[in-house]
Amino acid sequence: MKKGKKFFLVTLSLGLAVLAVFAFTQFTYGLSVFDNKKFYNGTQVNGVDVSGMTVEEVSNIISTKMISSRGDVSLTLKYGDKIYKWTGEDFEVNNEILPAVQEVFAYGREGNIFERRGTIKQIKNEGYKVTIPYTYVLGGIDEKLESVAEDIDVEPKDAVVHFDPSSKEIFTYEDEVIGKKVDIEKLKNDINTAFQTSLQVVVDIPVIESVPEVTVEELKKDIALRGTFETSIKTSKADRKHNVKRALNSFNGMIVQAGEEVSFNTITGSRTAENGYKKANVILNGVYVEGTGGGVCQASTTLYNALILSDLEILEVNPHSLPPSYVPLAFDAMVSEGYSDLIFKNSTEKPIYIRTYGDDNTVGVEIYGQPFPEGLKIVRKAEFVGVLNHPGDRIVKDTEKQYADKVTYEGEYLRLKYPQEGYHSKAYLQYYMNDELVDEVLIRDEKYLPQEGIIIEGTEKLIEGMTLPENTVRFIPPQTSSTTKGESVEKKIEKENPANLNP
Repeated sequence: MKKGKKFFLVTLSLGLAVLAVFAFTQFTYGLSVFDNKKFYNGTQVNGVDVSGMTVEEVSNIISTKMISSRGDVSLTLKYGDKIYKWTGEDFEVNNEILPAVQEVFAYGREGNIFERRGTIKQIKNEGYKVTIPYTYVLGGIDEKLESVAEDIDVEPKDAVVHFDPSSKEIFTYEDEVIGKKVDIEKLKNDINTAFQTSLQVVVDIPVIESVPEVTVEELKKDIALRGTFETSIKTSKADRKHNVKRALNSFNGMIVQAGEEVSFNTITGSRTAENGYKKANVILNGVYVEGTGGGVCQASTTLYNALILSDLEILEVNPHSLPPSYVPLAFDAMVSEGYSDLIFKNSTEKPIYIRTYGDDNTVGVEIYGQPFPEGLKIVRKAEFVGVLNHPGDRIVKDTEKQYADKVTYEGEYLRLKYPQEGYHSKAYLQYYMNDELVDEVLIRDEKYLPQEGIIIEGTEKLIEGMTLPENTVRFIPPQTSSTTKGESVEKKIEKENPANLNP
C-alpha cells in the first residue's frame, strides 16, 4: 500500500471515531433533558424559580399562585365612551396553564442536537425568565371578549340617495356608516402584555375601521341637472292634455342604472282606456283622426329632447309622417305600439334620475346624473335642407258610400285632405365649452314625406235633366316649386298642423 493512501485511511478512521464519541455524548445529553423533563437552572416562570422542576410541578405551582390571586385581578376595556369592566371573580376558575408551561419548557429544544446547542448553552449560562399570561386562568374570557366585539362591531353601509320628484327637496341622503370590527387577536395580546406588569389592567380596545365604498359626498358629486326640456300644451283639448301628462308621469321618479336600456312603449303601456288614456287626435295614414291615447307622441318628444340635451344614447327614434308644430323638424319622436318606439340607454357610469311635470300650459322633463365637465353646454340645432314637392290631389270614388250624406253623384266632390309638401331636415347637437363651439354632431337626417290631397267623388249617375250645383272643390296639381324657406317652415307647419291637432 502506498504511503499516502495509508495515511488517508488512518486519518479517516480517527475522524470517524471522534465524531462517534461526540455524537454519543450529545445524544445521551439530549436524552437526559427530555427524559427527566426538568427545567434548567436559572429559569423563572412568573417570578418563581423553577430550576430542576418538572413541567407538571411548574404547572401546579404557577396555576395555584395565579388562581389564588384572582381576587386582585381587575380587567377594564375601553372604546370611546364604552367601558367594560370585570374583576377576577367575574371569571370562571380555569386551569389550562399546562400547555403554556410545556411551551416554555420546549424553548430551545426544537431542531436536531447540533442546532440546539447554542440556545441550550445560553439558557444554562444566562437563565431564562418568562411570564405566562394571566388569561390562562380566567375561564370564559374569550366569550366576554366576543360579547364586547358584538357590541362594538358595525358592518359598513353605503350612503343611500332618496329620489322624490314630488318633494321640494327632490334628493335627500342617508349617511354612510363606517364599519367597525374589534381586532380580537390584538386585544388578547394587549391584555396579556398588560397582565405581565400588573393585575389591575386597563386596555384600549383596538378597532379596525372600514370606510364604505359609497359616501354621501360621492353621491352628491354624481348628481346634477344634465338636461331639461319643455313643450306647450296650452291650446290642446283637455283629454289630450291628460294623455300627455299621463304618459310622462310614467317616467316621473324613474332611476335608470348605468348601461340600462329603457323603452317608452314598455314603460307607458298600452294606450287604452283601461290604462288611463282618453280619446284625442292621432295620425292615421297622414290624416288626423280621433283615437285613444292621442298626445302621447308629445310626451315622447319632450322626453327625447331632454335625453339628447343630457347627452344620453338614443337607440331608436322615428319621425312623424306629419311634422308636429311643438318642436323643430327632426327633433320629434313618434311612438306607436308595435310599430315605433323611443328607446334610450343610460350611457353614463352612474344612475340617471328622471323628473317630469306638467300643468294646463306646459309639460317638461328634467334629467339628473353625472355632471358635465365645468363649462360644457349642449345646444340643439335644426338645419332645413329643403322642400319635397307634393304630388297634388287624388280623386277617390266613394264606392263604399262612406260619404253618401255629402256626395252622391259623379261630379260631386268633397275635399277630405289638402296635399302637403314634405320637408328634408337635419338635427345637430352643438357642444360649447365656455361659450366656444368645440364640436357639432349630426344626430338625425329626416324626410317628412309629402302628402297627397284626397278628393272624394260620388258614384251615382246623374238622372237625365239633372244639374249639379257649381263645384267649389278646386283640384290641386302636383307641386313644382315652393316659397317655403327655413325661416318660414315652422310657421307653415303650425298653420297646416296646428298644435291642437298634433298627436
